[in-house]
Amino acid sequence: MPTLHVHSVPDDLYARLQRRAQAHHRSLSAEVIALRQWARDQAEYTSETPLASIRTRRFFDPAAAAAPDSTTLLRQARDR
Repeated sequence: MPTLHVHSVPDDLYARLQRRAQAHHRSLSAEVIALRQWARDQAEYTSETPLASIRTRRFFDPAAAAAPDSTTLLRQARDR
């Protein structure tokens, strides 16, 4: 397994990472790895899921026509 060394970590960040590692009963290295994996998972989630969700929830094609008025939208919502 590769090793990663980080130099010039700000003192306040280092202290926060140490406290976090202790709170999760992990070594400092294990805490940094866990945080990095969490950040990767969040980036994957936020970059794909919301956009796909928005596309599937569209009620009309904005390129084809103007948006329906609010009365029409309310009537459609109540009929569901």
